[in-house]
Amino acid sequence: MLETSVAATFENFEEEGYLQANPDVAVAVREGQLSSGRYHFEIIGHTESRRIIRTDAILAIRNKKISRLANLLQWEEAPARLSNGGYNCLPDELAEMAGVVPTDSISQHDYIEAVKSRIETDQDKIFLDAGAGYRPVYYENVINLEIVPYATTDVLAVVEKIPFRDNSFDYVISNAVLEHVRDPFSAAREMTRVLKPGGEMFVHVPFLQPYHGYPHHYYNMTRDGLRNLFKEGVDVVSHTVPFYFHPAWVASWFLSSWASGLSEETRNLFEKMTVKDLINFEVGDMIKPFVRELSESKQFELASGTFLIARKK
Repeated sequence: MLETSVAATFENFEEEGYLQANPDVAVAVREGQLSSGRYHFEIIGHTESRRIIRTDAILAIRNKKISRLANLLQWEEAPARLSNGGYNCLPDELAEMAGVVPTDSISQHDYIEAVKSRIETDQDKIFLDAGAGYRPVYYENVINLEIVPYATTDVLAVVEKIPFRDNSFDYVISNAVLEHVRDPFSAAREMTRVLKPGGEMFVHVPFLQPYHGYPHHYYNMTRDGLRNLFKEGVDVVSHTVPFYFHPAWVASWFLSSWASGLSEETRNLFEKMTVKDLINFEVGDMIKPFVRELSESKQFELASGTFLIARKK
């Protein structure tokens, strides 16, 4: 395994790796506000503890993956290669169908200890990370499938059309991904299809979480909803609420996001409210500033529900 980024120094500086590790700098360079990542690093970046992605070291490990990866691919024609050495299985028409758009956002979730331990212990087994995001640790036995060509992306593709043969993987990982796909039913079928008989999948999804686009957020799922996605082809081994999905985090996330949408004066008053004040909320409270000040975008982020009117074309 490889730690994919290190502190940037004058000795190890490399332009591509610096821009990938610092998307704000990459945007500024792309928009002509900075001449290069090197220029940014020299004038201020070296004082900000900026990091650099070890693109050459990642490529060296990816080259070891390629034969194993290529033998599993199932695509209509030989896929193009990405500049990072991976495979491009995301043609424009498929990206449009799946709602994929360019984004400067970085999705990054670490594996829980149980999954990390399995990866590091079962090194002869092969894992598919279906919607990997950027991986802070790069493993030789994990194939990273992602819609963004990060340095750690092995295959550019969508989860609704996984470009691998049936029964290819010992394990499939889906960490906070299914809420961001347009067709989670197709994604669940594809994840099941590429999993070997007897193989296991590890699936995290949100239930009560505010809107968080990457670049879109389509569906949150109840306990029954997630089980319904995987009602065919798999047996549920366990279904739990881990500590990082505890209701306490929901309350914290929700209220902190609400507070961020208020003016300073109203936010100070809002933060002094008690839990009992909120529990006893009633219709008459709808005129209070902490309710009225929320913008439409903030209301969509935190709403209990939305109402849509549609007319057939």
